[in-house]
Amino acid sequence: MAPKRPKGAAAFPKPVESSAPKPPDPSELYAALDLGTNSCRMLIAQPKGNQFHVVDSFSKSVQLGAGLESTGRLSRGSMRRTVQALRICQQKLKRHKVKHMRLVATEACRRARNSSDFLRQAKREAGIQLEVIAPEEEARLAVISCAPLVSTKTEQLLVVDIGGGSTELVWIDLTSVPNRDRPKAIMRLHAGFHGVDSPFPAAKVVDWISVPLGVATLRDQFNDVEDDAARFALMSWFFEENLTEFAPYKDAPPSEGFQIVGTSGTVTTVAASHLGLRRYDRTKVDGLRMTSDQIDKVIRGYLDLGPVGRRRDPRIGQDRQALIMSGSAILQALLRCWPTNRLSVADRGLREGLLYAQMSADGVLEDGPF
Repeated sequence: MAPKRPKGAAAFPKPVESSAPKPPDPSELYAALDLGTNSCRMLIAQPKGNQFHVVDSFSKSVQLGAGLESTGRLSRGSMRRTVQALRICQQKLKRHKVKHMRLVATEACRRARNSSDFLRQAKREAGIQLEVIAPEEEARLAVISCAPLVSTKTEQLLVVDIGGGSTELVWIDLTSVPNRDRPKAIMRLHAGFHGVDSPFPAAKVVDWISVPLGVATLRDQFNDVEDDAARFALMSWFFEENLTEFAPYKDAPPSEGFQIVGTSGTVTTVAASHLGLRRYDRTKVDGLRMTSDQIDKVIRGYLDLGPVGRRRDPRIGQDRQALIMSGSAILQALLRCWPTNRLSVADRGLREGLLYAQMSADGVLEDGPF
């Protein structure tokens, strides 16, 4: 006689809840806010494939670091302007119901003696809790934002982020990484400069430096020099002096395997001037490669215009005209020190790096080619 089936044998088993966390919803929004020495900028974006789609943005010149070079403090007017901008950012965050965000401040808040007072004011009056990040993290985030622009032929990479209060430079060796994986290897640096356990060939950070000179702080150093051309030459020389320990290739010939990627308002403004754009177009600027001769020609044109002409030039604008020459001085010094006659232009930076880092850590970006 056949054995009887136990009662309930045909029933579906009771499901067991997994202890693993649920994967993040790729439709959720991420935000990144970058409060620098000059500008307050924010992006709100949604993961899309191996990139992201920008849903909303904000950018305003707040000049938080105005007067910082001489007083060592953030002025009341600067803090008031900045808090007003942060209120707008908070409104956007609430409107879009953003759950994932990093809201960071950089050099001005690192240096100011009263930065803790400002951070409390921002929290109290704007509802924004700012995180002051270290120079190394600022440099790392700028690097990963530029990953899509790294050539598969690049063996040595220099990423330059010219800010308002500081300039970050990161030198990366990619020779051990297969050509097609080099942009991905840059993206994996979101976990840190010093290497993490990974089954993939890794990009090696040879050296990095944060120079406490940006477009605003360098300009303030030479405000007392009246002659425009003399001031430019002094700024470029002074910045190069601060790179003496970070220019190992200064006397080497140009190398085909070397790439400089520049990310900043200075670099994109120079690119727009070179292209002769009447209205700024990110799609034409981001990823553009310029020769050192083309860059020198634009800078000479800026000097020929003089302060009044630069102020009237729509490609520069009144907000940037006071800073474009100090930024150009930094750019020219860099091209003298490193063995390449080309610069890749990146219309991206800290905000994009913050977004990529958050999304990569959450696993919501596809692991495909850029």
